[in-house]
Amino acid sequence: MKRRLPIVGFPCDRRLVSGKHPFHMVGEKYVDAVRDGSNALPLLIPVLDRPLPPEDILAAVDGLLFTGSPSNVAPYLYGGPAPRDGVLQDEHRDATAIPLLKAALAIGKPTLCICRGFQELNVALGGTLYQHIQEVPGRHDHREDPNAPLDVQYGPAHEVTVEPGGLLAKIVRERMFPVNSLHSQGIDKLAPSLRAEAIAPDGQIEAVSMPSAKGFLFGVQWHPEWKWADNPVSRAIYAAFGEALRS
Repeated sequence: MKRRLPIVGFPCDRRLVSGKHPFHMVGEKYVDAVRDGSNALPLLIPVLDRPLPPEDILAAVDGLLFTGSPSNVAPYLYGGPAPRDGVLQDEHRDATAIPLLKAALAIGKPTLCICRGFQELNVALGGTLYQHIQEVPGRHDHREDPNAPLDVQYGPAHEVTVEPGGLLAKIVRERMFPVNSLHSQGIDKLAPSLRAEAIAPDGQIEAVSMPSAKGFLFGVQWHPEWKWADNPVSRAIYAAFGEALRS
C-alpha cells in the first residue's frame, strides 16, 4: 500500500472578485514548491468570517505554510499606527492565521513562514513591524519594481549573512547568499522567543527560528518558492520542511 503524503495546510488570502464576491486563494508558486520540493499534499484553508477552529485545522494537517501576500498584517495587532490609505489589509486572514500559528507552535506542528507569513509569525509571538522599511533611517528600499518583468522582480536583490549556530546554518552550506526582495513591511522589534537566522546588509532581519520550538519552525522574508528548483538554498529549505513533515 502506498504511504500517504504528508498534508500541508495553507491559510488563504481573501479577495473580492467580480464585484463583491469573496474568494479564498493561494499563489500557485507556493503550492507547487511544497508539492514538489517537500513532496507533500497541499490543502488550502479558507479564512472565513467565523474562523475555522485552529484545533480542527491542526487535526487535519501534518504541517502549515504561511505564504506571502500583497496585503499587510493589520498594525493594531502589534500596537502600530493605522495603515495609510491604499495599503491592502486582510483582516480575515489575520483572524485565522495568528491564532493558528500560536496553536501550531504549542503542539510542535512543522511550520514554514514566508514574507507575510514571516511577519505574522513575529507578530503572533509579540514582535512588531515596520510598515515602510524604506523610510527607516539606515534601512534600504526592500521593495520590487512593480513595472519590471517577474524574473527581474524576483531576481537577486541583496545578500544575506547566515548567523552561526542556528537552524539555517544546519539547513544550508552557504554562509552568505543572494535573495530576492519584495516587501515594504519587515521586522522592527524581534519577538522575544525568536532568533535571527539571516541578516541583510542594512541590518534588516531576513530569517528567523525559535530555539525553544517543539517542532520545525522557520521563517524567511524573501521568496524561496520562486523557481525553487533552480536555487540550492530554496531546495534545501523545502527538503528540510518535507523531512520534518515525515518525521
